[in-house]
Amino acid sequence: MPERDPAKPPDTPESMQSTSTDEDNLRAKRKPAPPKTWLHYPARWCILPLIRTQITPNHITTLRLLTAILAGAAFCVGTPLWDAIGGAIFLFSAIMDRADGELARLAGRTTPGGHLYDLRCDAAANSLVFVCIGVGLRHGPAGFWSIGMGIIAGCAITIIMWIVARLEGLPQKQTPVFPVRLGFDTDDTLVLIGPIAWLGWLWPFLVLTTIGAPLFALGLAIRYWRILFVRHE
Repeated sequence: MPERDPAKPPDTPESMQSTSTDEDNLRAKRKPAPPKTWLHYPARWCILPLIRTQITPNHITTLRLLTAILAGAAFCVGTPLWDAIGGAIFLFSAIMDRADGELARLAGRTTPGGHLYDLRCDAAANSLVFVCIGVGLRHGPAGFWSIGMGIIAGCAITIIMWIVARLEGLPQKQTPVFPVRLGFDTDDTLVLIGPIAWLGWLWPFLVLTTIGAPLFALGLAIRYWRILFVRHE
């Protein structure tokens, strides 16, 4: 029979109850926060069975990028059927964009490297899909100019994501660049690509994005410059 450590106090009902209370408090602290946006709900449902597996957030991020590439390939065809298929695939890809972060938080696997990989894959996926939409609309009203429009929109999206990442990385930035409102994040608007493709509205959507995304990027750039200017005062 092992000897009791003299430095360790004997177990009593009071100490056992205290230990149980401490464990309950620890479990309460570990209780995950509710999903941040409506899109995070299906993302969390998808990753819950994966928390205790060998699948990592980077695996989900890679899946997000690969499905965005598949969606882009479907959009390149330029027919209503393939546009609808591309929209469905990209909707799944957008959910995976939220799922990697959910898995990282719930499984305690957040890393700076994983966050950087996620940002790069998101930028590649979102910009690629706009270029591919432009390619698919080459037989539309703008002809091959639609490809240039897709490139402009895709580059603007990449610049926006880069500036947002820089803004959120500033030491004096304590709040998100775009706070969640009514359960929606700003980049949740990209989820609309799916329904827009199903409705056959990709052409007006590309026109709006080609005009709006560069203007939005310009506004963010001015905001970033002002913050840097004030910081150096």
